[in-house]
Amino acid sequence: MNVAQAVAYRIEELCNERHMAPNALANLAGVPPMTVYSILNGKSKNPGITSIKAICDCLEIPLKAFFDNPLFNNLEQEIV
Repeated sequence: MNVAQAVAYRIEELCNERHMAPNALANLAGVPPMTVYSILNGKSKNPGITSIKAICDCLEIPLKAFFDNPLFNNLEQEIV
């Protein structure tokens, strides 16, 4: 799994916990719905930290809580 996939899975996990659709998340977070859908469907290979922060603010969790998840352990090394 790479970082973009882990971010997508984490967003899906948080949405499912809150019974929230991706479109509702985008609207509440103040980011374009296409940004959220691009992250979730893998088109965004490098999800921006600003978008992730907006999503965290909407969900009322700190960035640390977003990334403090086993999904982010042992990620593949990526060449940028």
